Amino acid sequence: MATRPMTEAAFFVLAALAGRPCHGYGIVNEVKELSQGRVHLRVGTLYGVLDRLVTDGLVELDREEVQQGRLRRYYRLTDSGGRALAEEADRQAANARAATERLGVWRPAVGGAA
Repeated sequence: MATRPMTEAAFFVLAALAGRPCHGYGIVNEVKELSQGRVHLRVGTLYGVLDRLVTDGLVELDREEVQQGRLRRYYRLTDSGGRALAEEADRQAANARAATERLGVWRPAVGGAA
């Protein structure tokens, strides 16, 4: 079965859940912190990503709690999710190493030509 490429949002949601189970608002804040503010998840985007990750078996429902009259769902990383996150982190690191090596020998064009 071919797997679809991991989006940046999915990568950071998995990373946010690697530490502990978390609810939606907590995931949004963790993603913002982990990405150093580069990734801002909206609620609709977050739950679309979570639904896809649950369907793919990478994340599962941990528990549900009622707080201040509202249902709060906590999600956790599955073993498959941890493996997928590790593989994606390795892939991204390899890409960064390849680019860094090339940049080590790159010389900008003389005279500002593109």
